[in-house]
Order: sequence, then C-alpha cells, then structure tokens
Amino acid sequence: MTPDKTPLALYVHWPFCVSKCPYCDFNSHVRDVVDQRAWRDALLADLAYEAQALPGRTLGSIFFGGGTPSLMPPATVAAIIDAARTIWTPAENIEITLEANPSSVEAARFADLAAAGVNRVSLGLQSLDNAALKFLDRAHDVNEGLGALDTAQRHFERVSFDLIYALPDQSLAAWQAELARALSFGTEHLSLYQLTIEPGTRFATEAAKGRLTIPDGDTAADLFEATRAMTAAAGLPAYETSNHAKAGAESRHNLTYWRYGDYAGVGPGAHGRRDGVATQRRKKPENWLSAVARNGHGTEVETSLAPHDRATESLLMGLRLREGVDLTHVARLAGGAAPIVWPAVARLEAQGFIVHEPDRLRVTEAGALLLDAILPLVVGDASALA
Repeated sequence: MTPDKTPLALYVHWPFCVSKCPYCDFNSHVRDVVDQRAWRDALLADLAYEAQALPGRTLGSIFFGGGTPSLMPPATVAAIIDAARTIWTPAENIEITLEANPSSVEAARFADLAAAGVNRVSLGLQSLDNAALKFLDRAHDVNEGLGALDTAQRHFERVSFDLIYALPDQSLAAWQAELARALSFGTEHLSLYQLTIEPGTRFATEAAKGRLTIPDGDTAADLFEATRAMTAAAGLPAYETSNHAKAGAESRHNLTYWRYGDYAGVGPGAHGRRDGVATQRRKKPENWLSAVARNGHGTEVETSLAPHDRATESLLMGLRLREGVDLTHVARLAGGAAPIVWPAVARLEAQGFIVHEPDRLRVTEAGALLLDAILPLVVGDASALA
C-alpha cells in the first residue's frame, strides 16, 4: 500500500499526576519526584524511533496529553517541539496543543509553555458548578477554573475547554444556563461530553446501589438536542459528536484521528497508527523508561492491521464527524471498491438517520442521537469491503 502523505499528527503522553484524580491509575501515575532530564531524553529517543518509521512527512499537529502535561518542564516541551519540527516538515499552520487542569499552579506555567511553542490549550474545566465538581472528584473549584481560563486566553492563540453534562439530577434548564455561561467566555472550541457510567468505576457501584440516578434516555436526548441547538446558534456548531467549534477552529489534531490519518504516539501507554500498523507503548512509566534505555524506544506492540480492520476503524471514527466519512478512503484502506448501497445503510437512509452519497457517508442530526446504535449496523455491513 502506498504510504499516507497527508499531514502527520504527533501525540506525546506525559503519564505523571501530582495528585489523585478519577481518570488514571493513582499508584502508577502519582510521583513526588521525577528525573526530568532522564524523561526528556527518553521521550526524545522514543520520538526518534517513530521518525525512522515515518520519514519525509509533513507534521500537522502535536498534542501533549496524559496525566498532567501542563506540569511538564517548559524546557522539555520546547525540546520535543524543536525535535519534531526538525525531524518532519512542520505545516505552515501547525497546531501544538497541551492539555491542562484548571489549577492556579498550572496556570502559572502558561506563559512559559506558550514561549516553548504551545499555541493551543485544552482545559479540563468539566463543570461550572461547585457541587458537580465535587461529585466528579475535581480538585479545583469554579473560581479557580475560570481564573485558569482567563490566564489561558491571555497567553495562547487558541483555547478550548470541556464540560460534562447529563449529571445526576441535572435538569434541562440548569444545563442550558451552564452552557449559556460557557458560551459567553468566547472560546473558539468546546468539548461537551455526556456522563457515561463505565463498568467497574465508582459511579457504576453507586448506581448499582441506587445512590446515583442519571438522566433517563428521553432526558439525555433533550440535553443533547439542546446542546446542539445552543452551540449552533452561538456559532460553534458540532463538527463531531461531542466537539463544537467556530469555522476553522476545529481541533486539527483530533481531526487526524477521526479522518483516520497517521499519528505517531510516544511516551508511556501511547497508541499510534502508521502506514497500516498499530503501535502501543509500554504503559507503566518505569517499564517504558527501561525499554527505552534497553531498546532505544518504548514500544510494546506493533501490529499490522488487516484491510478489513482498517476500513472498520475508519468508519467508526469518521461517522462521528458531521462531514461524515470518505468512502473512497475507506475502500482504499480495504483494498477494494466501496459497495454502492449496503442493506443496513439503505434502511437507515430511508429512516432519515444517514445520508449516503456516491463517495461519502454521514449521519444526520436525527441519527446523531442514535449513533451508538447506528455504528454497529454500518460496520456490520462494511464486511463487504473485505
């Protein structure tokens, strides 16, 4: 297969947290002391290994994510950015994003991180209600979060933040008021996620004991529809299931994922996709660090994906986008021609949930409400691509 020549994305995973949070393995991620020089050198070595496998590419985006990447030393951030820009040809409008918790400690570093080359920040506000933040086990309160947002808007060209809705006992009116306030801050991008109860989590245990009641299906649908309507009216329509942006302000890094482009993943636990190969780094920080010292990289698994698997992944990702999925691209991944009409797709189109064009498939507004049910039907039909 001809190597992909579309802009490449780079994901850099920084695994460490400075305090407990509900989104990571506390025992393996919380550290009091980190050998910053050793970690910088290891990340650069891991990056160099990926560069050998992806030569001659244009670099469209860099994303620093993971535990608390806003507490990475700015010198380390700058070193990685400089190395990546040297290894690959940076796009003229290269997007360099860093995830940050909205604490005053992290906000104090924003000026230095901007000077290091970061031009976009994604803040994990999660709620504009203190009771909800307590429920979500967040360390910051609303005032601290909004202070971090103000600092971010002063230092970065582009700012996004996320909120979680469909919380226990959250009414439609309460969410509309919170979203209206969020839209008033004038950021170019919002990520708005419905709370999901994952098996094995504290939330699942509480729900099973009857101590946690989340909105039912009808209420959740009302919340979803209100979210789409309000963001669209404010000039930030949904371009992906949970992501909303002004025209031209979409996350270019995440669009690489959703359009099934190549991305290099470095750092503990990072995943990647390059030229039909799925990569995964060792997850535990010390194991990754030892692997880099031993092998020059932290890779644990490199798996060549079958054409059908690549086509399936591209459908699952692309149908989340308002623009839909390019069927020519799907067919190329599958090594064959796309079928004219798939049975389930024809039924879904007749029901008004999907639009099937000659070279594109996309979900309608009505279908977006039922995306989790629609995707298995489309992917099942896509077996014809194998």
